[in-house]
Amino acid sequence: MKRRQNQPRRLRKQPKMRRVDSAMPLPRLRVPKKARRRRRRNQVRSRMPLTTLRQILLSARWISLGLLALSIYALTLIGLDENFYLTSIPVEGVVSVPATEVVQASNLAGSHVFAANPGAAAQQIMDNVPGIISAEVTLNWPNQVHINVTEDSPIAIWVEGSNQFWVTRNGRLIPARTESLGLLMIQSEVEIPAAPTPVAGEDALVAGEETAVPETISANMRFVPQDVLAGALLLKELRPNIERLYYRPGSGLSYQDGRGWRVYFGSGTDMTQKLVVYETIVDELLAQGLTPQYVSVSNQEKPYFLAQ
Repeated sequence: MKRRQNQPRRLRKQPKMRRVDSAMPLPRLRVPKKARRRRRRNQVRSRMPLTTLRQILLSARWISLGLLALSIYALTLIGLDENFYLTSIPVEGVVSVPATEVVQASNLAGSHVFAANPGAAAQQIMDNVPGIISAEVTLNWPNQVHINVTEDSPIAIWVEGSNQFWVTRNGRLIPARTESLGLLMIQSEVEIPAAPTPVAGEDALVAGEETAVPETISANMRFVPQDVLAGALLLKELRPNIERLYYRPGSGLSYQDGRGWRVYFGSGTDMTQKLVVYETIVDELLAQGLTPQYVSVSNQEKPYFLAQ
């Protein structure tokens, strides 16, 4: 008995494990219909705000409305900002014409930069400012404008009564702005119409009151005829001592000779021949002891004179 107790205990031999392939299908798990409906409902509720927000933000109508609001806001800021208004307008090229007159004629002072039209402003300057033959208006962002003009230099002075006008190269008469020394003066002997006499009635002057008649600054003629201007300049070139000529529509140009008589030259560019004829007539009269009262060589082929 003791020997059996000291001997190790034997374990029983276990049978070998065999792998058994079961062809039996596993049971299919199914979610209850109520649970599926509840799940779908929860998913729709969670996605609804994001989908709606995307549709609103990505809608063409809302995008257009946003751009319109942004444009209105930008235009409002630009329209109310003083930095977009033309307040300082420099003018270059003026010599006798005041710069303020040029700026006033352009109609740009105080206007908005979006409302300014450089081409129209330049045309208004040339049309409304006498003596300006060309004007250029440059507009830069945001409120910088620059005006450059070219004046028409006078070549003679036209005198009507107490008024003086400049004669430009094309014969146009413009008000004289400054005194021009060394220019030929042409005195117009056209009668200036008198001011109309007030008629008794509702508009009659009240006794004892004085009414000032505004002085006119416009010439009777807007242009000097080209043949008259050409003849006057040629006479000045041939006789530099001539400082003043006289003009009448019927007899043309005339000159008061320093020896005491008037000589009529007419008009045109044949002043060289007329001067020769005139000097010949005067020499013959003086040689005979006669003093001419006037000499006319307007028609050099048929001159005439009056002498005593």
